[in-house]
This record gives sequence, C-alpha cells and structure tokens, in this order.
Amino acid sequence: MIYIHIPFCKQKCSYCNFHFSTSLNFKDEMISAMKTEIRLRKNELDNKSLKSLYFGGGTPSILSADEISSMIDEVLKYFSFDPDIEVTLEANPDDLDKNFLKQLSKSPVNRLSIGTQSFFNEDLKLMNRAHNASEAEGSIKRAQDFGFENLSIDLIYGSPTSNLEIWKENLNKTIALEVPHISSYALTVEPKTTLESWISTGKVASPKEEEQNEEFYYLSDFLKDNGFEHYEVSNFAKPGFYSKHNSAYWKYKEYLGIGPSAHSYNGFDVRSWNVANNQQYIKKLYTGILAKEEEILSQNDQFNEMIMIGLRTIWGVDMGSLNDKFSAQVHEHFQNEIRSKIEEGILVIENNHLKIPEKHWFMADGIASDLFIV
Repeated sequence: MIYIHIPFCKQKCSYCNFHFSTSLNFKDEMISAMKTEIRLRKNELDNKSLKSLYFGGGTPSILSADEISSMIDEVLKYFSFDPDIEVTLEANPDDLDKNFLKQLSKSPVNRLSIGTQSFFNEDLKLMNRAHNASEAEGSIKRAQDFGFENLSIDLIYGSPTSNLEIWKENLNKTIALEVPHISSYALTVEPKTTLESWISTGKVASPKEEEQNEEFYYLSDFLKDNGFEHYEVSNFAKPGFYSKHNSAYWKYKEYLGIGPSAHSYNGFDVRSWNVANNQQYIKKLYTGILAKEEEILSQNDQFNEMIMIGLRTIWGVDMGSLNDKFSAQVHEHFQNEIRSKIEEGILVIENNHLKIPEKHWFMADGIASDLFIV
C-alpha cells in the first residue's frame, strides 16, 4: 500500500502538530517532487498490486481533482490496482463543493475521509477549523449525492466547548447522515500548539480526562447499538467498511510513504521517514536524491510496536507470532509481564491472541506500555 502526504492546509488548527504549510507557493514543485519520489522508490514494495492508496496530510482536498488524478496516474506507471482497491482522499468539508466532487467522482478515488470534527460551531471555532457546522453536514450529503458511499468522518470528543449532551447530538447527527465509518479521538494538548498556549495562559480550560472517558464509552456503546463494530480504539465501522489502509498498518503490513514527513515500513525491521521540511524535500528530489532517513528496528523495538499496535485492536496480539519471531528472553519477559494483568482482568487470552477487554480500551496505550521492554 502507498500513503501520499500532501503537506498543505488553508490554516492551522489549534490542536495540530502535523507537518504542513499554509503557503501554496511551491505546490507545483511539490507535486513534481513527489512524482519523482514515487519513481525512485517504485522497487521498495515487493507487491506491485496495491490494495490501498491513501492521500493524507495536511489537507489533500486543497489540490484540484486534476492534480490528484495526475498523482494517481504516476502511481499507475509502476503499480497496478487490486480489483477491490481502496483509494482514500482526506478532505475538509469546505473543499467539498459540487464542482470538486463532480470531478473527483470521475477519478479512481472511491473513499473520502472527511475532517468533520464536530457539527457545532463553538467546537469548530475552538479548533480553528476552516469550515462551519452547516458545511460539516452539507459536505457529507453532497458527497453521497455524487456516489461516495464509502465515507469516513473524524469526530473529536472531550473539548472544553462541549459536554456529554452536545456529544450525544454529534453522534445522533452522524447516525442520521448514514456515515459507515467513524474515527473518533479525544482532544489532546500537543506541545507547541495554539491550544497548548491558550490553556497555559488560562484562555481555554484544559480537557478533563474523566469527561473524555465518559464520552468515549458512550461513543462505543452508542455506535455498537447502531450497527457499528468497534475494531480499533478510535475506529468504528459498519460491516464491510473497515479502513483497508489503517487495518494494514495495524497488521504490520509493508507500506510506502511519499511526501515530506511521510513514514515507510518494510513489514519487518526497517522504518524510514522523509525530511519534514518542504524546501529541503523539493531541493533534494530535484537532484534525484531521496530526502529520507531510516532505522533498523531492534528486537525490542519490534516487540514494543507489536504490543502497542495489536492491543489497540479487536484482533489483539498473536501470541504464536510472538513465539516464532522473538527470542526466549523476550518471550519470558512477555509472560512475566502479562501474568498479573490477566489475573486482574485487564488482559485476556482468546484463541491464542492477547487482548484488552473493551471496557479498558480508553487506557489501552498505558496498559500496552507497561509490557514494553525498555
């Protein structure tokens, strides 16, 4: 699978610390550089039949439909598409006007991941989103009108401008709109963000973990009651609408990341990442040099990643795979660390897979980190 990072946004959201630029001055040069990177790295994926192509960012929908199609055409010079390929475009609601959707519907893009975040203007203003509540709802309806049935939306809970009743209304709206996939995250305060500054100066109240905990479990129960499957801590889908792309990440499949700051993984022991600087990225690729670094993952690194990722999903961690892949010393550490947590009911073993019961999923990352080899 291939991930393409589009490093441009109209404006900076208050909570975001991803790599992007609000200037489009070098958009053409960036697209050209990414096409060069695709060509230079075409042999890094063993499987040339793609099951997923994902445009993330940043804001990929800031590109024109023709620019997106040209990137897809470049990929198709070196790869083929699986008959059931999922081609996802992350999009902001304010970009999804009729003209853009009409053009996009003629392209290979068959899945939209819409950055809705909330259907309430107070939430959206706090987040400094470029869209309003009306556009949040209208964009979903327009996408459906143009044949995009495979839709995902992002929703953020635990905002200081929200509460449980508002959160319930957000979820009711989502169900009414018949969206088949939802990615939902607690509002987190990342370093060097506007939100962190607002909180440190007392302009905005800090998110409350107990409220986020309550809203998370309401989210899970409500969506399951409405036919969704809770297949990863932050992801819910109707049957048949799991994200193929993210599911491949969580199952340790190889992937190729294109664009500044994008990461790649060979499915075993090598992870690489591109420079998180647009100008450096363009300049190096202009001369045919890949602007990336890589690391060889140690046995401990690989073990920790399998634990962290696996315990966030309904699939859990395959204990047979752990036995086959890691040394007796690692296996001994694993058995020692899980024993007490199994006795406490924080971990369970089902069909030789180690899992966190869903009632403890809100604390999944902390539970997993307790098992790490440090």
